[in-house]
Amino acid sequence: MIFPRTFRIRQTFERTRVADVSAETARELARLSLRDRVRPGQTVAITAGSRGIANIRFIIKAVVDHFKTIGALPFIVAAMGSHGGGTSEGQRRILADYGITEEFCGCPIRSSMETIILGTTAEGIPVHFARDASEADHVFVVNRVKPHTRLEGELQSGLMKMMLIGLGKHEGAKIYHRAFTDYSFDQIVRSVAQSVIENGRVLGGLGIVENAYDETALLRGALPQDLETQEKELLTLARRWLPRLPFDHADILLVDEIGKEISGCGMDTNVVGRKMYIHESGPAEFPKIKRIIVRSLTEQTHGNASGIGYSEFCLTRVVTAMDMKTTWINSITSGYPAVAMIPPHFDTDREVIHVALGTIGLVEPSHAKLQWIRNTLHAEEVECSEAYLEAARQRSDLEVLCEPRALPFDDAGYLPAHV
Repeated sequence: MIFPRTFRIRQTFERTRVADVSAETARELARLSLRDRVRPGQTVAITAGSRGIANIRFIIKAVVDHFKTIGALPFIVAAMGSHGGGTSEGQRRILADYGITEEFCGCPIRSSMETIILGTTAEGIPVHFARDASEADHVFVVNRVKPHTRLEGELQSGLMKMMLIGLGKHEGAKIYHRAFTDYSFDQIVRSVAQSVIENGRVLGGLGIVENAYDETALLRGALPQDLETQEKELLTLARRWLPRLPFDHADILLVDEIGKEISGCGMDTNVVGRKMYIHESGPAEFPKIKRIIVRSLTEQTHGNASGIGYSEFCLTRVVTAMDMKTTWINSITSGYPAVAMIPPHFDTDREVIHVALGTIGLVEPSHAKLQWIRNTLHAEEVECSEAYLEAARQRSDLEVLCEPRALPFDDAGYLPAHV
């Protein structure tokens, strides 16, 4: 088989960026006049989740520092549903991976998986709330706002969802994901979050939006009554600033790595075009990719391979690196076990690409449309097959960095670790 030759391109995305995240965090919190609502000596629980958010350690520390300046006693609550294997130790380890430690942030971190019940929604759903957070005088929610990998609506991944899945811990995540089967995501988010705001002493929140370069683009503080409105506005910006593949059609997409810090589904379905269906795009959804090949898991995912089921093929080393129990807990809790299903896997890149090229239809392998990315957070530079060359040269937002050359397999049949 003659493999397609590839060349590298650099994409140009809109690049709104916060120059100093600590200073901007302080300004946003000062704008909320929180000192008028927090008395000296009161405790404030600050949420920290499991996503790999740019600059998150500095943002969280700046939130901690702000509350210290007004005389409060802040502490951090691990707020990440069932992640980390659904254990206190696992969730504390995830935070440490991001540099969120007691030493760096200068305050305690609490990661108990215990919850209390704040009440029951109109749908009859018990509202689980982290016991650690319930023991604070105030709760302040911090999270990134972005399109969800599976769910649609005016509210997706952000501050409102953090009050459900994050602060709901494992028990809350289980019941809420079950509820998504019978009710719309929007309805359950609004219903549960409203109960949390009313009964959980929520002081406010800080929404984070990132640009396509995995940088902090915007920080926005909000008081409880403004959380929903602000999140809708931030979601509009988050959609606009998402990274994207350079071309809307591909026979094969090579993905160097997937992981929970990259996306809840390991790879962002908004980027690869599989938000509606697990192995194909919806009628109006782009890009349209025939086959996805996953090459590795990130170190920070700690074996959680949730999302591997979105791919048609992977390397055997991905399966070997999987922590089956952690992956299954996460995917079953989410109500979508298919994302943990293991695809056909092969030892080397040469072999898996060879097999995949034989499944894309009548197109000759040497003319196949192949795109190769590091992960769905980093798509600034992409390796593309020669079939895209002329189209790339005609695009003002793409810079062709080199002429086509053979895929760089080593003697053992592997490609480099990262594109």
